[in-house]
Parts: sequence; C-alpha cells; structure tokens
Amino acid sequence: MICPLPRLLIALTLLAGATGAAATPSAPAAACKGTLYLTFDTGNMRHAELIAETLAKHGVKATFFLAQEETSRGDHALDPTWAPYWQARVAEGHAFGSHTWRHGSFRSDRGDRVRYRLSDGHSEDLDAQAVCDEVKRPDERFQELTGRRLDPLWRAPGGRTTPNTLAAAKSCGYRHVGWAAAGFLGDELPSEGYPNSLLLQRALDRLRDGDIVMAHLGIWSRKDAFAPMLDPLISGLKTRGFCFATLRGQP
Repeated sequence: MICPLPRLLIALTLLAGATGAAATPSAPAAACKGTLYLTFDTGNMRHAELIAETLAKHGVKATFFLAQEETSRGDHALDPTWAPYWQARVAEGHAFGSHTWRHGSFRSDRGDRVRYRLSDGHSEDLDAQAVCDEVKRPDERFQELTGRRLDPLWRAPGGRTTPNTLAAAKSCGYRHVGWAAAGFLGDELPSEGYPNSLLLQRALDRLRDGDIVMAHLGIWSRKDAFAPMLDPLISGLKTRGFCFATLRGQP
C-alpha cells in the first residue's frame, strides 16, 4: 500500500515500480490474443473477500504479494486470524510472493547497506542479511499459516528498489517483480481526480500482452474503492481476447 503522497512523489514511485514490467508469457491458449498477470498487494485487506470472489467468478488466477500490514479489521494481514483466507487462496491455485514484512521503503544504498524507512518515519541501515530477513519473514509466516512456501518472488513496497536490495534478495532466492506502466490500476489515487470510470477505461484501452497488472486488496487513501471495478475489468479484458495467468514459473 502506498500512503498518500504529493503527486510528484506518486509519479516517481509509479515509474520505479514499472521497472521490469512485462512478463514473458508461456504460449497462450489458441483462443487467447494475449496473456495478462493480475497481481495484488496486501494493503489494508478491506476488499480481500470481494476480490477473491470476483477472481473465482471469472476463473482467474492471480499473484498475491504479502506484507504484515495493518488491516481494516485492526489486525495484520499475516496474523493467524487471516489463515483461513490464505488457505482458501492456496486451494484455489493462486501464486504468492513477499511484499516485505514491515512494508518499509528502500530509499538508497549506503556503502554495502541499504537505508530502509518505515511508515513511522524511523529509518534503519540494513545489511544484506537484514534485507533477506525482511523479504523472507512473510514466507516463514505463510508456511505457518498454510503449510506451503511463497513462490520465489517479491515486490518492494512502492516498487522502490536499490542495487544492494535487489542483489541481497536475489542471493536468498527471491526475484523482484514490478508492474507495467499500463498495469498500474490507480486504486490508491484520489478518487476526486481519478474516478473509477476513468481508471477502468484507461486499463481497458492501454493493457497489452504480457503486462503485469497491480492493485491492492484494500487501500486507506482512496474514498471510492476501485475493487468493485475488478468484475467489469476482467469481463472487458476477456472480451478483448485476453487470458490470465499467475507469475509462478515466469522468467
């Protein structure tokens, strides 16, 4: 989840997240004109059930990136109270990656360390092992909750990485995944300037084969939730000939 930011910082964040934005799809089914990869970061989980129901309705598998973020229920997304939710998604065949444990921001490299800023404004300088621990901890908790590991994928909060961060995560087995510029659905942008109808049409018009699409299971900063638009979005994309896949096994 991206906290409310000045528009310039939002723009910079989105450009950072779009690095490495398109996946190389497996050969799509004959009826498909292209393959898209829906991904969801935890956020505040307010619309987690609605999103899961929508995906099931359309028979679509997605990739979820998990962090121990505070939820709208007052707990956290990887607390035991969420075990039934994650167990159900595992049973449905979705893919899962790490979104870091504390959902901080990797700001810059300082020698062999990384400056990591947390949501309370506190910053730490992490060495490679500490970066690995930050990425691996959601994986360890997910195993406790579901009995299976995350896929070897991770996404930095806000898509913001540094060379040291990427190298450290890679050394402990995790590949970073961003999103396509067209795949940013805008569900954390202010609804006054970016109404759902605009965001929906923009996605339908701009998404292309191989794009990774990013949204959240809930967001604090938007008045009119975008989650109900997932249903017409998937329907519209299917009408345009797109199929959907997870990022599991993608290069």
